[in-house]
Amino acid sequence: MAKLRIFAVLALLFGVLGTANAQTLEMEGVASGSDDARPRSGMTAASVESRFGAPEAKVAPVGDPPIARWEYKDFVVFFEYDRVIHTVTKRQASS
Repeated sequence: MAKLRIFAVLALLFGVLGTANAQTLEMEGVASGSDDARPRSGMTAASVESRFGAPEAKVAPVGDPPIARWEYKDFVVFFEYDRVIHTVTKRQASS
């Protein structure tokens, strides 16, 4: 009886694992670019400005820790203190 239970549990486990799959998310208007096309996490504000130029807009820091935002033509950079924590590519306008 114990062997039957083990067999049933294994069959159920393999049945569940056998149905796992992955999906690809495709988003319109978002182009994948190289990592050099935008700032990377950990870069300083000075190195971002040196490499990518002055941003079109700088949004003052808010919160604790202070999070600031610099807006460029193709991406937005988020800073915690003076370090990049995230960069987001802007959507391209639809034609």
